[in-house]
Amino acid sequence: MQSPLPVDALLFDLGGVVLEIDFGRVFSAWASFSGACADSIAARFRVDAPYEAHERGEIDAARYFASLRRSLGIDLPDEDFAAGWNALFVGEVPGVRSLLRQAAQAAPLYAFSNTNQAHAQYWMREYHEIVRPFRGLFLSSDLRLRKPAPAAFHAVAGRIGVAPQRIAFFDDLAENVEGARAAGLKAFQVRSAREIALALRNELGIDCHL
Repeated sequence: MQSPLPVDALLFDLGGVVLEIDFGRVFSAWASFSGACADSIAARFRVDAPYEAHERGEIDAARYFASLRRSLGIDLPDEDFAAGWNALFVGEVPGVRSLLRQAAQAAPLYAFSNTNQAHAQYWMREYHEIVRPFRGLFLSSDLRLRKPAPAAFHAVAGRIGVAPQRIAFFDDLAENVEGARAAGLKAFQVRSAREIALALRNELGIDCHL
């Protein structure tokens, strides 16, 4: 029997939607460890081929950090790269824990994150309570597919067992929202708990309040 809601599953990005992230913290940490200028590191940093390969699980952290030594021009040991890398996470987005708890009363929750194994191990340990409501966590490094590729969303829909058009997806990046829509999902760009609440309430009829 079809749900009275327009969707059967709610799919959330993690970084920028559930967990607050700040790359400036990463660059500052690497600058502190290396003695280089944080602004210089930030200017050199790119979402390049090794970055994407790392998020698809094609290379491990050690190989990615080796690529950073070349691209950033800083010669740090892996432990310092890892410490700075995990400084990305600030904490949970204010208000989102309550929203997830409310939304879970209406439809099952899932998460889909472009992430690497080093980051995943960190946030699963440090933020296990905030991700507890999710019935499934789909990681690009496990799927070997990244957002915004429509194939990535089709893979996630297949694992959930729900048709793409019956899934609502929430992400802070426009390109990921566009990729989800190309795959047939109902997708919403959100940058705060308030925007999530408005989309849940106004677009999906799920009564959520901050």
